[in-house]
Amino acid sequence: MRARSIFGSLTAVSIMMMAQPVDAQRVKCAPDNGGINLPAGFCATVFADSLPAPRHLRVTSNGDVYVSLLGRGGRSGAPGTPGGVVLLRDTNRDGKADAQLDVVRGFANSEIVMFDNHMYVENTRSVFRFPMKRGQVTPAGPADTIVSGLPAGGHAAKTFAIARDGSLYVNIGSATNVCAGRGSDVKRPPDPCPELTTRAGIWRFDARKSGQTQADGTRFVAGLRNAIGITIGPDNAVWAMQHGRDALQSWPDLFDAKYGAENPAEELVRLKSGDDYGWPYCYYSNVEKKLVDAPEYGGDGKSAARCASKTAPVAAYPGHWAPNDLTFYTASAFPAKYRGGLFIAFHGSWNRAPEPQAGYRVVYQPMRDGKASGAYETFADQFSPNSGGDGPNRRPGGLAVGPDGALYIADDATGRIWKVVYTGR
Repeated sequence: MRARSIFGSLTAVSIMMMAQPVDAQRVKCAPDNGGINLPAGFCATVFADSLPAPRHLRVTSNGDVYVSLLGRGGRSGAPGTPGGVVLLRDTNRDGKADAQLDVVRGFANSEIVMFDNHMYVENTRSVFRFPMKRGQVTPAGPADTIVSGLPAGGHAAKTFAIARDGSLYVNIGSATNVCAGRGSDVKRPPDPCPELTTRAGIWRFDARKSGQTQADGTRFVAGLRNAIGITIGPDNAVWAMQHGRDALQSWPDLFDAKYGAENPAEELVRLKSGDDYGWPYCYYSNVEKKLVDAPEYGGDGKSAARCASKTAPVAAYPGHWAPNDLTFYTASAFPAKYRGGLFIAFHGSWNRAPEPQAGYRVVYQPMRDGKASGAYETFADQFSPNSGGDGPNRRPGGLAVGPDGALYIADDATGRIWKVVYTGR
């Protein structure tokens, strides 16, 4: 496998041998923070740029950054750039990656998790893993398929998290907006919703067992339309961000366009085995501050007869912001107020018209004892012209915390990755 550098060339062996601890004091931030706005005392470098749709990130103990890539399709007959995984390394510890290595390529990939001396990835239908030997950065052998034959189409990404005990939690998003498939009456979807038997939830598998299918797993929770952002918290619980439904404004007798732009909420949820979070029968109203019945199932934006027994979110956010990742901040480099809280990457909206499109930011959510302990704060924004900037339309989609306490942010629209550090200045 050929290794390549952003500014030169390095072999896979030299990449392995040059591992160094990260030195945050040597980071040289960009004069404009690489185009984003940050709170006072923080600054950012452009850690890497022009990658083919980077999604989620994992940072190792020596500061190496593994990046999952969706890849890009070609235009006008030109070949596209395949997805997979690349490794980025900052060899001189100035906050900018100067070495890049193709780890595995050839498939669209939203997720990457390091567990039990393996690198776990996905390709929208399967979760598989590569063996990784200590001290090496590329696979030591071929892929081993853990789960295959997962439902295709719709919300296709099979993002996942792995707990310490080896439980593999896979997001299997819905095929539709609110259970109305092709040929169905969108205002009278089937009841009960047949998708819930195989989709719109989180399934649990054994991360160490090969050759599983969905039938070998168990449905851990139900009623999540799509949870691209999923992680294991410091409390060992599974946490996720749900993408709320669309098209409430298609019920003009109940909702106007502004209501449909602001609702339903995007939801932060703490997952407990057997819980049901309501989709497609319910949505969280930012007006009523509770789960309410969906209009397709007899709701009027206020009633909650069917939803009273469903599990409410830990925190709620404006509609259609599209949360794509979340990470707990357990390091100590940032001020004390950030410790134990959550950073959430919002990819940004496409369907809030006639209201302005919105989101395109990273927010900080204070947390305490498994609950939101205050209102969210915008931590990084101006990724998109639609949110106040005047540069490229960047969309944050991935987050990770490095061993030096820095926060990494990936943009899958233009391929940029930022490294955010705290200087106090």
